[in-house]
Amino acid sequence: MRVPGIICASRSLLPGPDGDRSLEQVVNVATLPGIVEASYAMPDMHGGYGFPIGGVAATDPAHGGVVSPGGVGFDISCGVRLLAADADRGDLTPVLGQVMNRLAAATPRGAGRGGIWRLRGAGQLRHVLTGGARYAVGQGHGVERDLLRCEGGGAVADADPAQVSSRAIDRGLQQVGSLGSGNHFLEVQAVDEIYDGDAARAFGLRPEQICIMIHCGSRGLGHQICGDHVRAMEKVMARYGITVPDRQLACAPVGSPEGQGYLRAMAAAANYGRANRQVLANTARRVFAQTTGGDLNLVYDVSHNLAKIETHVVNGRPTELCVHRKGATPALPPGHPDLPPDLRATGQPVLIPGSMGTCSYVLAGVPGGGAFASACHGAGRVMSRHEALRRVNVSRLQRWLEARGIAVRGASARGLAEEAPDAYKDVTAVVTAAEGADLCRKVARLVPLGVVKGLAARRLRPIPPGTATGRGCRPAPWQNRQRWSRNRCLPGRSPAGTEACRTRPTCASRRGPIPERSASLRPSARW
Repeated sequence: MRVPGIICASRSLLPGPDGDRSLEQVVNVATLPGIVEASYAMPDMHGGYGFPIGGVAATDPAHGGVVSPGGVGFDISCGVRLLAADADRGDLTPVLGQVMNRLAAATPRGAGRGGIWRLRGAGQLRHVLTGGARYAVGQGHGVERDLLRCEGGGAVADADPAQVSSRAIDRGLQQVGSLGSGNHFLEVQAVDEIYDGDAARAFGLRPEQICIMIHCGSRGLGHQICGDHVRAMEKVMARYGITVPDRQLACAPVGSPEGQGYLRAMAAAANYGRANRQVLANTARRVFAQTTGGDLNLVYDVSHNLAKIETHVVNGRPTELCVHRKGATPALPPGHPDLPPDLRATGQPVLIPGSMGTCSYVLAGVPGGGAFASACHGAGRVMSRHEALRRVNVSRLQRWLEARGIAVRGASARGLAEEAPDAYKDVTAVVTAAEGADLCRKVARLVPLGVVKGLAARRLRPIPPGTATGRGCRPAPWQNRQRWSRNRCLPGRSPAGTEACRTRPTCASRRGPIPERSASLRPSARW
């Protein structure tokens, strides 16, 4: 280890002896060439690719510092956007079902192709990769004020589409304005409690106000860029004399052709992610106006998977560093020059979504915040998706959500199980630990009223020829996947009786023993 590892968490939030590899990954990150100060992990840390999710590390390019795609992750510029309505909870209650139905119908989701914004071709996509949310707004997907409340003014500089492979371009061409799958969501919320009145007013938040939170990233384009550049760096590490304890930490010097190529491709993916959230937000704005007659104003948009060149004080001297944040949110302090003028007195809004059915938080950066001005990004998983599928009783979870008055749209049984509250840490404990470590301060708590979930990826397996496939489940139109139904062959295959003619989804109801029903319906209940 070249620097120590520092975990910003309470003991209860640490992984157990049989938990994931996140603690080992903190140690591995501490061996990267040029790393300074410490290898940090936020309280929502859990195992990831190379870096732990929740990991923060900065390297000094002037002293051999490297950039590692594993320090950003596959979903480059995955982030959160929060919009505040000019309506209160009481105003929305009579039309909540209608709002949720229309948001679900207007929001493409799932692992396949399909997005709100139909680009004209690769040439227009390259404008998205360089212009981000700025280009989206210029094409009619939003208003100018949106850019004032978006990190970096809506676009990352130095993006170079030439560093993006044709395969990545192809994957991203039809996905601008889509949620994706997994833990991505669009959630209707209400402000339940205000902790810092001055900051809340500056952000545009008040008690009982309706908000919409969007969590998504750069879709297949970002995933392809990460994979492409990991492979490129694996081939050249020996040339630069670099060895790492985990091949997932493949890296290259920041100033090398490979390092610069990745940073420029990553910036392009970051712009894609910001444009993606911009288009989704503008669609939600139109739906809200049509159903309620109200408007939505952007509170803030911030990424939590990114590497950025920033200046921080190291050993008493301002130093230009490459700061990796993977599952960690920038938390710029009051007075920081990168903040919009109307937020400079309060510090940057830090958006922390909870798990499905639990509260979310709005935080703010603080003076002298540690970990290179970083904070947590969410609740953090404690259970793998596979384990959640085995342990969660979906019917019981659905009843729990209904009892809390939370309308869920678009989630399959598999998706509900994978995103159950018990699969995550307690977000309140995570936020309390982050605040206790002087990384941020609480501004407001938001509670969910309804959520549109990203669809869980379907996993298909072959079944013996001649076996009925059971009742079909038609994918949403934007998934662009072959629809299947009872006893129907896949296109291009011969009639029944041929090899691998039929497929069916893996049964999501195959789980372990159902636990005893909890005496009370609460977030910590075991499904």
